Amino acid sequence: MSAAFDVASGPLARLPAEHPPLLLVVIDTEEEFDWSRPHARENTSVTAIAAQGLAQEIFSRHGIIPTYVIDYPVASDPGAVETLKGFADKGECRIGAHLHPWVNPPHEEPVNARNSYPGNLAADLERRKLETLTGAISEGFGTRPQVYKAGRYGVGPATARLLEDLGYLVDASVVPHTRFTDDGGPDFTGVGFHPSWFGSAGDRLEIPLTCGFCGLLRGLGPSLFPRISGAAGMRLRVPGIFARTGLLERIRLTPEGVDLAANMRLARSLYRQGCRVFSFTYHSPSLVPGMTPYVSDGEELRRFLDLMDRFFGFFREVLGGRPSEPLEVYDLLRARHRS
Repeated sequence: MSAAFDVASGPLARLPAEHPPLLLVVIDTEEEFDWSRPHARENTSVTAIAAQGLAQEIFSRHGIIPTYVIDYPVASDPGAVETLKGFADKGECRIGAHLHPWVNPPHEEPVNARNSYPGNLAADLERRKLETLTGAISEGFGTRPQVYKAGRYGVGPATARLLEDLGYLVDASVVPHTRFTDDGGPDFTGVGFHPSWFGSAGDRLEIPLTCGFCGLLRGLGPSLFPRISGAAGMRLRVPGIFARTGLLERIRLTPEGVDLAANMRLARSLYRQGCRVFSFTYHSPSLVPGMTPYVSDGEELRRFLDLMDRFFGFFREVLGGRPSEPLEVYDLLRARHRS
């Protein structure tokens, strides 16, 4: 565990091996911006929220209740709130919080790559930004969010205490076996896929994004992958060679840049390794062609939606899983922890 964050610092929280695998869908629900350019405060458009019904139709077919973790531009836009509240009021989704510091008041810090990770901010500023976001969500949706995902996965040394103080029960910011240190982000290379407890009383739950290893050397993945994915390894394309030869590949559970076969391969592999809580994720602007690097036209959008539909069917029919949501997992694991 990195010394720079403490939301993954406590004991692991596991469901028994005989428990059916649970699938969560956590959507980074945010403003649109050009991913190839620096962050900017003026990027606050949220027109893509109107397209979220495309995915909601798929979720409904599979009995999935997604969690939209929303940032300040979404929470403060009446049209976006009306769209998402319509789903929430019918019990078709849940609402959590997603902090993008550069578009979330108070605006006191310079806008740069390092400050785009909220956990890098001064503790008081991180607190006031999340208080502002939490208040906007509470006012717009009539309920206080209890699930948090840091923008850019940027938890820091003050985040755990801040979440506890503001009443959050679940954090979903950690990306196992992944580092974001090139521009000042956290290093999660020492964290695995199991949920874990954190907080002063050990009663807050970290549910990582599902990311793990497949291949003949998957058991060595946590120690081997950091070595082959360093600067020299990337220059020589060693991770790609290992993946193509079936030795070792790191995969995230997402339709963004990951095909259906790889998502299924990851789910099978992690299930065999004991994973029973799977967290599937994407960014809300991906449902509008051209707004993220993952969906450039109508045909790619069709494939994106089809991948979700087929993966959800695979998870239920092949793995024997069922849909869940972060707070249900919290309740299940809390009851098991108490007993």
